[in-house]
Amino acid sequence: MADELRSDQQANDAPSQRQSASVSRSVPMSVVASRIVWYITGVIVVLLALRLVLLLLGAQQGNGFVDFVYSLSGVFAAPFFGIFNDTAIYGSSHFEPSSLVAVAAYLLVGWGLAKLFTISSSHPAA
Repeated sequence: MADELRSDQQANDAPSQRQSASVSRSVPMSVVASRIVWYITGVIVVLLALRLVLLLLGAQQGNGFVDFVYSLSGVFAAPFFGIFNDTAIYGSSHFEPSSLVAVAAYLLVGWGLAKLFTISSSHPAA
């Protein structure tokens, strides 16, 4: 029994070698470009969704935050104004279908651009 303990101790006392492997985690530029497109698309869609919520709740345009959201999101919603007969009445609860169409259009364009960058990529994150 004592011999077994000594042999176990000798085996445990043997010097051990540590090996470390460095893994290169480079991401192809097509994936980076796709992520940038999705980030920009997400910012635009969030602004338009915030615009929709504020319009539905009847937020007052005199408020600084509401003015900021309306003016910034208005730039992205402007190409879609006039599709429906909607008149924006700020300060009263109002549904603006052109902003909803803008959300769908920007999501579709963002998806198309992101897919265009990664269509020929063999990277699994693409």
